[in-house]
Amino acid sequence: MNKYNIDHAVMLCLSQLYCNGWKEQDCKDAITFQNDFNASIQNDYPDRFTCGFVVQPLYMNHALNEIDRCVNELGLKVLCLPTHFLNNKNEWLSTAEPDVDPIYELADKHKLAVQIHPYDGEKMVALKNQYWRFHLVWMMAQCADTLHLFTLRDLPNKYSNMRTNFAHGGMLGIANYGRRIQGFDGRPDIFEELENPRKTLGHKNLYFDTLVHDSHTLDLLKKRVGLSQIVMGLDDPFPLGEIDGVGTSYPGRALDYAIETGMITQAEGKKIWHKNVLNWLGMKSLTLSNLKH
Repeated sequence: MNKYNIDHAVMLCLSQLYCNGWKEQDCKDAITFQNDFNASIQNDYPDRFTCGFVVQPLYMNHALNEIDRCVNELGLKVLCLPTHFLNNKNEWLSTAEPDVDPIYELADKHKLAVQIHPYDGEKMVALKNQYWRFHLVWMMAQCADTLHLFTLRDLPNKYSNMRTNFAHGGMLGIANYGRRIQGFDGRPDIFEELENPRKTLGHKNLYFDTLVHDSHTLDLLKKRVGLSQIVMGLDDPFPLGEIDGVGTSYPGRALDYAIETGMITQAEGKKIWHKNVLNWLGMKSLTLSNLKH
């Protein structure tokens, strides 16, 4: 962090600990471990880290109790959810389905920031697990699927006190916007009780990170949702994050290149690194009183 002048970072949860398909007690134990660990980091280094916490929608009573515990006892304010979860009928559901509404209702009550991130694609799609396809392609599709439902159900307006960020720039969801509009207009019978995707494009409570790996995709994201809805995303220290030692990668590379080529201004870049992140977190400024519990 010091090498790249990063004063403060948002530390999220390990995707492996979404606990999809886990037995209830194993799930509770793993989630409690993860959330307690993240809280300890935020409490010990409040000037350096804002940390997230995770819950599993399958076990709803525990999920709701854990949200209250993490907010009221641990001082955590960023709820991490998978794009999809395995229900008790062994069906994969998007976390934008009505089944998950009790979680959003409580997140809205607590005015939380929410992070939605994909995982477990190889369990959902019957394709051979090779070529790293589930990280390189299907993770993007998972984000697009949940963004699709999230906007059709008008959740940014229904739960207006929470602010939701989609990982990896929502990539395919942003590129697929025109097709979604065409489908909504062309088959109104399918969407009779749902909202037009146009309604939430660029919504103030929908954020997307910069981890799209190239400046042209970042430029499309800016044109689609507006600069104010983009936050810095690093995914460090994973190989698909912006890290040293992977090609020409380093923290902030895609944004720096977009600035160099004139797609984004220096002033806009500073907002992505700082002001926009604070807006997503629901903080006017970053002080120790925001974080130390």
